[in-house]
Amino acid sequence: MQNRLENRPDSRFHSPLTADNAVLLLVDHQIGLFTGVRDISVGELKHNVAALAEAAFALDVPVIVTTTAADSMWGPLIPELQAVLPDKLEVIDRSTVNAWHDDRVRTAIGETGRDRILIAGVSLEVCAAFPAIASTAAGHTAYVAVDASGTFSATKRETGLLRLQQAGVIVSDYATLAVEMLADNAHPQAPAVYGALDMPFATLVGQLSAAYGR
Repeated sequence: MQNRLENRPDSRFHSPLTADNAVLLLVDHQIGLFTGVRDISVGELKHNVAALAEAAFALDVPVIVTTTAADSMWGPLIPELQAVLPDKLEVIDRSTVNAWHDDRVRTAIGETGRDRILIAGVSLEVCAAFPAIASTAAGHTAYVAVDASGTFSATKRETGLLRLQQAGVIVSDYATLAVEMLADNAHPQAPAVYGALDMPFATLVGQLSAAYGR
């Protein structure tokens, strides 16, 4: 059954996303772009993208961060995301609209050896969708974390989601992607992941279960 499933064209929708086969690409979570976000509250968007990055680091998932014209047009990363990034992580500042068209971004992804690309960006229909569609065409499996992305109107959100689905990109939310990569609540990093996702109740239940030997 498993071999037949792997040979199906849509098998990427059925095989698991794991902390060993995923890489996270964060595109243009910049102060200037956040001022135009209208489809999700700015506070929620800031929380979600920072939480996704923090959960990825807890699971040793490589994180690649890129901006556009950070010194001029769109400004620096939002402080909430910058705060969870390691000092040694280099942010790739580019000029291309599509992050996938920047050689440095593709090289950084390729060097991880991972074929599943989790993407979030501002805006959803451009900064997240364009590299997701392009990487899918190049043979990768792309996921877009919709609630760690944002855009400038309801129409842009709706058409962006439609285009992603038409291109075969997997759409999800940030917490579901993180939990899918976690896979097992007995994982030693489970408390860190749930803590990053702002789910303290899950950590508490795990602590109680351990205390009572369940």
